[in-house]
Parts: sequence; C-alpha cells; structure tokens
Amino acid sequence: MNQSAIILLAAGNSTRMGSPKQLLDFRGRPLLRHAVETALAAECGPVVVVLGAHEMEMRAAVEGLAVEIAINPHWAEGMGTSIQAGLDHLQARDIVGAILALADQPMVTAGILRGLVEQHLQSGKAIVASRYSGTAGVPAFFARGSFPLLMALKPDQGCKGVILGHPDDALLVDCAEAAMDIDTPDDYARAVGGGQ
Repeated sequence: MNQSAIILLAAGNSTRMGSPKQLLDFRGRPLLRHAVETALAAECGPVVVVLGAHEMEMRAAVEGLAVEIAINPHWAEGMGTSIQAGLDHLQARDIVGAILALADQPMVTAGILRGLVEQHLQSGKAIVASRYSGTAGVPAFFARGSFPLLMALKPDQGCKGVILGHPDDALLVDCAEAAMDIDTPDDYARAVGGGQ
C-alpha cells in the first residue's frame, strides 16, 4: 500500500484561547470537525486524531467521521508527546509516511495536504514541510524513515527542529495558508471575519 497517514494534533488545552479552540464554530461546524473533514478529503490514507484535554467533547465533535482516535495521556507536557502518540498508533501500519497537521489551521486545504505527499514522491525528500511567516512547520510530511527523529523529540518540542535540522533531507514548500493558526480570540476573529 502506498498510503500516508495524516496525524491531526488536537490534544492541547487552548490556554491562550480560554476555551477549547477545537470546538469553536468554523463555517457552521467545530474547528476540529472541519480539520478532520479536510484531512479525509485529502484521501492520503488513515486519519488519526490525537486527543488529550477535553477528550469526550472532542470525540463528540468528530462523531460519525471515519477517523481513528489516539489518546495522549501526557498531552500537558507538550506537542512532542502528541506527535509520538500519533506515531505509536500507526506503528504496525503499512504506510510510507505521515503528515503532521494541526486542528487550528483552518485555511489549509485537502489539496495542500495531498500536495505534500506528491512533492515527497517527486523529490524523494524524506521531509516535505510548509514554509510561512519566515520559518517552516506543519503541515509537514515525514517519510517512515524519519519517524525515529520524531520519536526522539523532547516532550515540549514540536517538529520544527527536525525540519530545520535536516536541510539536506527536507523540501520546504511555500504555504501562506498555514500562517493562519488560531491561538487567541483575536486570531479566531480574523479567521472567521475573513469570510474564508
């Protein structure tokens, strides 16, 4: 199978928002459901949602969708633990790699996610990451061979260090859509008010 999984990281507590941002309304449905529907529409392979804080409410938000749930009991320690929970869930699967994505980047489309896998296949690069706001980050594709680098992350580390630390293995793709992430009420107002 030439499948790539998509791991949606949605375990956090939305401290800066003051309430679970994954449940905020976006285009008539919870932000998390929007992200899951986008990931499913990419048709790359299995979609795994990593949950932690507010687990039951999050489960309800994605009810009826063909997703797999991975629970991260250590979510409070940081993003690295969620990345690892998602990869652990996929350990036995026959996949060529995985896309790491966030539930709070609502402008990212299914085409952008699918494009990461296509760029990997064309370039042969183990890592294909989004470039925006002067840096690189998610959504990002990691070939299976690079999973050990992610499994070695410290609990509070995201994947940016892996991307920037392996420039020969990484392809950076411009993705202005990824710059819109929702961390604060102001971010949310911008995302919704943009009429996107």
